[in-house]
This record gives sequence, structure tokens and C-alpha cells, in this order.
Amino acid sequence: DVKTAFLNGNLEEEVYMNQPQRFSCKGKEHMVCKLKKSLYRLKQASRQWYLKFNETIVTFEFKKNTVDRCIYLKVSGDGLSCVLYVDDM
Repeated sequence: DVKTAFLNGNLEEEVYMNQPQRFSCKGKEHMVCKLKKSLYRLKQASRQWYLKFNETIVTFEFKKNTVDRCIYLKVSGDGLSCVLYVDDM
């Protein structure tokens, strides 16, 4: 699920947002929320998703293509290869 994947991204920078209208605290309407995780539609969400995916896929010995960073290759000892194409949608 794409939306769930985007919600699991860690943020490297501090990101703040206004309180959602129906969830603001009475007397604290002027305060903002500091995000701990990435949100769907956040500008940084695609990049954070890609960084998390890249970190995970390289642990399975896939190598990133130097020309197209969306392509990963894994060659096994018997010469069989596996190619992944990753699109950030």
C-alpha cells in the first residue's frame, strides 16, 4: 500500500505543520505540530520513501545502477540475475 509506505519514512529535517482544523486544542490554536514521521503528500515523502527502500534493498545485495537510479541488479553465483525497477510514482 503506497500510502502506508509513505507514512513509514523518517524525516531528516525538522518539519512543522498547522494543526488540523478539527483536531486543534482549545486555547492552543496558535501552536503548530512537529512531525516525527513522513506524511502522505508531504514534499519530502517520496525522497524519504526512496531512501528507506534503498537502504533495505542493498541489504539483499542488490546494486544500484549508476546511470538510472531506479534500476537495481543482483547477480547470483550461478550467473542468474534479477533486475528491479523502482518508480517513485
